[in-house]
Amino acid sequence: MANHHHHHEPTGAKLADAARATLEAKNEQWTPMRAAIFDALASEDRPASAYDIADTVSKARGKRVAPNSVYRILDLFVTNNVAMRVESANAYIANAHPGCHHDCIFMVCRNCKQATHVDDDTVTGQVRAIAQQDGFHPERPVIEILGLCAKCAA
Repeated sequence: MANHHHHHEPTGAKLADAARATLEAKNEQWTPMRAAIFDALASEDRPASAYDIADTVSKARGKRVAPNSVYRILDLFVTNNVAMRVESANAYIANAHPGCHHDCIFMVCRNCKQATHVDDDTVTGQVRAIAQQDGFHPERPVIEILGLCAKCAA
């Protein structure tokens, strides 16, 4: 698969800075709540639900944060390419390269719940082309492969 697209992936403060810059470039504010939600999301090692993130942020802030508020911010993050949604898990992951736009293919382990994303513009371009041939206007192809990661399969 020579078409895979790999990135140097920032983490920690560099990742938060990249997310902030991406939102601010789209005239969105980087509020303390958005920063807290992004930090909680980025600290997860697997896709996290809005409820998981609400719990993490609630504990960190010492007061309850409603999952509905978290959902609104996560939707904003997805719209602006700061986070990605793993549809089959109804969960989110921080986008390690928010300035780069690709349709992602997720490989989701049904055992450990780890989600690995791969960018393959050839495959996703073909999916978009098939949709367009049918007169459909694709916005965001969702390609998820459910199975076992190498670690769990061993």
